[in-house]
Amino acid sequence: MARGSNNRSRLLLIILLVTALFFITLDLRGVSLTKGSRSVTQSTLAPVQRTVSDIFSPVGRFFSNVKNFGKTKAELDQVEIANAQLKSALTLDQNAKGELAQLKGVLDLAGRGSYKVVAARVIGRGSAASFSQTITLDKGSSSGIRADMSVISANGLVGLVKTVTSSTSIVQLISDPNFKVGVRIARSQSIGILQGQGTNTYSLQLLDPAGTILVGDSLLTNGSDNNHPFVPGVPVGQVTWVDHTTSTLTQSGDVKSYANLNDLGVVSVILSAPSAAPSTPLVPTPQPTVTVYITAPPAPVATGIAVPGAPSASPAAKLLPTPTPTRTK
Repeated sequence: MARGSNNRSRLLLIILLVTALFFITLDLRGVSLTKGSRSVTQSTLAPVQRTVSDIFSPVGRFFSNVKNFGKTKAELDQVEIANAQLKSALTLDQNAKGELAQLKGVLDLAGRGSYKVVAARVIGRGSAASFSQTITLDKGSSSGIRADMSVISANGLVGLVKTVTSSTSIVQLISDPNFKVGVRIARSQSIGILQGQGTNTYSLQLLDPAGTILVGDSLLTNGSDNNHPFVPGVPVGQVTWVDHTTSTLTQSGDVKSYANLNDLGVVSVILSAPSAAPSTPLVPTPQPTVTVYITAPPAPVATGIAVPGAPSASPAAKLLPTPTPTRTK
């Protein structure tokens, strides 16, 4: 039994030696069987590899996506946060630009009138105890604001300070039905009383029976004793309609204020002012209207060549025939 096993081992060894010598001989003669067999093997297994790859690649990608899902969601959350921060910064930037423009305008008006002012933001709008139309400012007595002080915007009078705390102020708007202010017409210096009507239009009643009101007249504050509650010379509004009936002794009309009460963001409270009105009226100057005129190009002159679409010089104009040149031999 042991002898048979030894014989098989010797036979296997001899076969391996002969096979090795065979491959060595072929290799010395330049014949490469390994290269050919490798090529055949690759050609045979390539379709199998592609099939396996098509089957298992989606599975691999799925598990990879599952593995990276948490990381991807965190990145998306960070992008959304960054986007929200950018939108907030853009909004704040636009708001700052708007407030800066209004602040520049109101300080310019205060400078031309030699008013000492304190600027404040409008932080609220609503009714107070006995007033229907008010705004709330973010400045109060700690900034020098007191009751019965005039409040202006870039274009003119806005209202009057009514109640004050250390850090806020409530302003009665000129549109409030309980608001009244003495005004004078810049053109004639006639005196009258302006009263709010709860809308964008205010009523004007002259006090001088001999005075007249014209559409387009500009109104300025007449001023009060010691500049309280009103300082003189502040632009108020422009007359838009005049009542020409004779039912009253004095004329009356409607007025539209220079200040737009619907877009108040920054205003100024006048702390002190000169006792006399400014020598130059502070009436806002309207923006000039630019008119563009377009001149049509001149019509082409008929010269014997018809221009499609071009008008003729005269309804009876005719194109002269062009003579045929004579050829000389």
